[in-house]
Formats: sequence, C-alpha cells, structure tokens
Amino acid sequence: MQPTQKPRIKICCIGSIEEANMAIRYGASALGLVSAMPSGPGPIPEERIVEIAEKIPPGVASFLLTCKQEAESIINQQRSCRTSTLQLVDAVSIDTYKRLRDALPGISIVQVIHVLGEEAMDEATSVASYVNAILLDSGNPRMAVKELGGTGRKHDWSISRRIREAVNVPIFLAGGLKPENVREAIERVSPFGLDVCSGVRTDGKLDETKLAEFFRQVEMSGL
Repeated sequence: MQPTQKPRIKICCIGSIEEANMAIRYGASALGLVSAMPSGPGPIPEERIVEIAEKIPPGVASFLLTCKQEAESIINQQRSCRTSTLQLVDAVSIDTYKRLRDALPGISIVQVIHVLGEEAMDEATSVASYVNAILLDSGNPRMAVKELGGTGRKHDWSISRRIREAVNVPIFLAGGLKPENVREAIERVSPFGLDVCSGVRTDGKLDETKLAEFFRQVEMSGL
C-alpha cells in the first residue's frame, strides 16, 4: 500500500488518563494500552485499560495489546476492555482471525510481525488478507521468555520497506523509533503509521519534551 500523507502516530504503553490526554493533545491518532505480557515495558491492569479506553474521544483509536493466542481468550479480553482495535503481538492461526471477525464485528485487527530477518516477508504476506493492518516491530518471540514489543531496538528497515510495498494493508512501523531517527524512518519505509513507546519516555513516564520533538520531526519530514 502506497503512503499518501504524513504517517499517523500511535503512542504506545499509555499508563494513565493523563498520559492519554497528553498524547492526544500533541496529535496522536491512536493510543496503545498494554495488557499482561511475558516481558517488556508498559503492561497495566485490565481495570485501568477500561478506565483509559472509555475516556479516549471519538476519532482516536484505542489499541488493546494482547499476547493471547486463543480466539475465545482474545474475544473475552476485548469485550472486557472495550477498545476499538486489537493488536495481536504474537502469532495466531488463520482460524483465529476468522473467529475474531465473526465475534467482534467493527473491531479492527492489527497483527504484529517481528522483523527478525527475511522470513518476516512471508509472515506478513500470509496474514495480510485477514487483518486491517500490520505492525512491524523488533521483538523476538523465539526466546525462552518471549519478547513481544517494547524492546527499544531497531530492525532492518529495508525489509520493512519491502513488506510495505508487497502488502495491500496499512503498515505501522515500530521498534527503536525516537525523535532523532523518525525522519529517517519515514524516508526509508514510508509507513502508514508510526508506533513509539520508549523513544518518548524518561524513566518509564511519557516525556512531554520528547513527545513534542517527535511530533515536530514528523511534521518536518518530506512526505
């Protein structure tokens, strides 16, 4: 899918209504709410996800990040948290996508592909027709304790660019983005959206100075 405008920005690892409001004030199109994960930053209790999600205004997407892989567990979690979008951070079966579609009409599905190497191309093309978007991240689900996001690491953006050119769904780029490199990321990948967590945080808290600079750099990009 070809980019047509400056990328939308998703601020992930939102931990409070105050952080949500700050991200929205600077222009975030989406907010990521992280449920329990095997590792990484940002998980919050589902009760807090519900509190934040219900305060997010229309026009700003709320993403529930889930590491669950079984359809019924994912369905029950989304119905409890009531977000507008599901971000699946681990691989699921094709049947699971179909069951999610049937059970959760109107809920967008975003599949995370962890770009470890060339095999990410096949992973992305195999799921593209079942999801609303793909998010390219830098985790490693092969580790004994899975890394499913929030690593702060870049991956090979040349592979991300090729995936973006090969699939016909929007691509979000994540993994190691920060104010200092986001313009290069836009130039090299031309993604539909950008996903950032640690790059706009200090000591785990959303940093308004870094957040403002991230948005400023995106506005200055040539796209």
